[in-house]
Amino acid sequence: MGHDHDHDRDHGHGHGHDHGHGHGHSHGHGHGHSHAPASFGTAFAIGTTLNLGFVLVEVIYGIAAGSVALLADAGHNLSDVLGLLIAWVAAVLAKRSPKGRYTYGLRSSSILAAFLNAIMLLVATTIIAVEAIERIARPEPVHGTTVMIVAAVGILINGATALLFMSGRKGDLNVRAAFLHMAADAGLAAGVVVAGLLINLTGWTWIDPVTSLIIVLVIAIGTWGLLRDSVNMALQAAPPGMDPEVIGGFLREHEKVEAIHDLHIWPMSTTETALTVHLVVPSGYPGDDFAAGIATELLERFSIHHSTIQIETNPDLHCTLASDATV
Repeated sequence: MGHDHDHDRDHGHGHGHDHGHGHGHSHGHGHGHSHAPASFGTAFAIGTTLNLGFVLVEVIYGIAAGSVALLADAGHNLSDVLGLLIAWVAAVLAKRSPKGRYTYGLRSSSILAAFLNAIMLLVATTIIAVEAIERIARPEPVHGTTVMIVAAVGILINGATALLFMSGRKGDLNVRAAFLHMAADAGLAAGVVVAGLLINLTGWTWIDPVTSLIIVLVIAIGTWGLLRDSVNMALQAAPPGMDPEVIGGFLREHEKVEAIHDLHIWPMSTTETALTVHLVVPSGYPGDDFAAGIATELLERFSIHHSTIQIETNPDLHCTLASDATV
């Protein structure tokens, strides 16, 4: 950002308040929050425990049955566990008060966790894919019945975990992501059941490694998106769906606002977004409720949780400040 002016007599803090001063500009700070309700802590705990236990079952029986499809699904369910942990940790850390050097708290740790999650999954899926390709070239016996039974258990576990988050899927993006992920995994487990049935009916053992490659492809597509998004977040790019041009246009349309500059939008975590902007209002300081109203609109229209708005009454003021890129 350009220059922020931090004078004791003119810097306002709080929720949607701004304070004018003699230098012709002021600071407005508006906040809004949207986190997973505390009641979902239990859902995260149960879902994580169930899926972690099932990963161990799939690994044990996948090796015993000679099924790379089960091992691939174990890798996918491990991604579920990591995903649930990330969402859970994000919900917990978001509630911790900032202190010391961590003036934003520990919200951005969820971005780091998502990045590490993606790297680990890409490594795991590469190993599984190599094994599956070798199995296609050199087929080995597969116990189709064992594959069917274990995958059927997976349908029950993933379906039950999805139900834990069903009630909150419309009110919180974090919870909605957990619900959709679990529901999709129940469908993948159903695919493994069908593969086990086909192996029993036909004796075609190549069905197992081909199924595992399909699962690996599904994981890779989702993981690539996770890796891309986590890198973009680490680089403080505006989150998807939050176009600075669109938001800048919205701010310019406000009555009394002649121009804007130093607009910055960046992710504070995987679920929260922050914005800072300077608004030029030549007609004079617009009142305490002006920035608060804009902060509320930014939260409701764009899901921007933390807005810092600086009011400037001198249209030429920003020209004498830092030569940051303006929007």
